[in-house]
Amino acid sequence: MTGTLINVVAIIAGSLVGIVFGARLSDNLKTTVVNGMGLFTSAIGLQMFLQTQQSLVVLGALILGAMLGEWWRIEDRIASLGAWLEKRFTGASEGGTSSRFVRGFLAASLLYCTGPIAIMGSIQDGLSGDFQLLAVKSVLDGFISIAFASTLGIGVMFSILPVFVYQGGISLLAGSLSQAISEAMMTEMTASGGVILFGLGLSSLLEIKKIRVGNFLPAILVAPIIVWAIAYFGG
Repeated sequence: MTGTLINVVAIIAGSLVGIVFGARLSDNLKTTVVNGMGLFTSAIGLQMFLQTQQSLVVLGALILGAMLGEWWRIEDRIASLGAWLEKRFTGASEGGTSSRFVRGFLAASLLYCTGPIAIMGSIQDGLSGDFQLLAVKSVLDGFISIAFASTLGIGVMFSILPVFVYQGGISLLAGSLSQAISEAMMTEMTASGGVILFGLGLSSLLEIKKIRVGNFLPAILVAPIIVWAIAYFGG
């Protein structure tokens, strides 16, 4: 859990710096910075996907994950949480996913939780107490938070809630996860997370096409199950 706590502190610090100094930046500069983050996020997502050894597994995981995500209404629930936090801490809500607060909360939460370092770093932290990977992630997330918060506001800082639950939960379950998840499973999990990151860049950051990216999150869990099923029934 140590690495997760460091990560949370880095996001808070980066968000505060972005909020404080963001007002001194022009709107054009803020937009360009977010667009740059969108391009970078999409590129990282594509790089992650290209690591796949079984692209059909990723496709199947995305389809099944999307079905589960729509059924569980993950995106709507994340947006609702963001709207509640906005109303609770700012006293007003613009409502819907168009809200600047909700957009920042949603985009940051997805970005910080879907990368491979979040998964592998949390497992390493939980197993041996080695939080080196999460320390690296903390530095990256801190700088990203500065860029995000300068444009999207305080909603970015509240992404610490899903980050803490997600990474902390993986760390606590690391012992059983390490025994159950093989290298092949981790590869396809990473590839599936890469597609989600690519969609996040296009949707929330570049705003090219509205995609309910949050509803694809179950794909990260579905991918290793498909790999296991293929190995079990095919072998």
